[in-house]
Amino acid sequence: MITTVFTTLYWRNAALDAFRLIFAMVLSLGLAVPALAQHPVAEVTLLRFERDGESILLSAVVNFDLPSAVEEALVKGVPMIFVAELELFRERWYWTNKKVMSAQRHMRLAYQPLTRRWRLHVASGVPSAAGLGVSLNQSFETLADAVSAMQRLSRWKIAEVTELDLEQGHQVEFRFKLDLSQLPRPFQIGSLGQSDWNVSAAKAQRFTLEPVK
Repeated sequence: MITTVFTTLYWRNAALDAFRLIFAMVLSLGLAVPALAQHPVAEVTLLRFERDGESILLSAVVNFDLPSAVEEALVKGVPMIFVAELELFRERWYWTNKKVMSAQRHMRLAYQPLTRRWRLHVASGVPSAAGLGVSLNQSFETLADAVSAMQRLSRWKIAEVTELDLEQGHQVEFRFKLDLSQLPRPFQIGSLGQSDWNVSAAKAQRFTLEPVK
């Protein structure tokens, strides 16, 4: 009986020593341990809806840091497409909520080596052969300024009041992401499953209209 106990303790200690050795080797080689890996975090910190006459306006703030892989690709001349999208659902007690409207905003960020400036093209709508709806071009001296402009969506018209039954309750889902599907093919393959390329945030809340301040 005593021999059995000592044998069990010996193997347990041997297994623990082996685990410690492997863990030390991982750290010494500079490999990332998934449970301890730190990645940039994106967060929607503001989501507000206002009524201005017959228009419904959205203001949002998304805090995020560009991953180093994304920033490096930008500096090398690879444009990045960021998408903000909104879905509005009418609440139904007898069935699942019904989607009543959606809106998208596409932001194309690119570096121009000749002028050493950053170009941000903002367009509302879904890309198509006919182009997009309302668009805006902006130029920035620094990448930080361009990213700051993308982080703040101010008074974006998403719908007309007549499109909604305001006497009904609604839920809203807002998402912001780096659209990897619009990258050049080699980058799509290289970024597949890589968290270093992940920039995404989402927020869901009850839809309420505030008066214009």
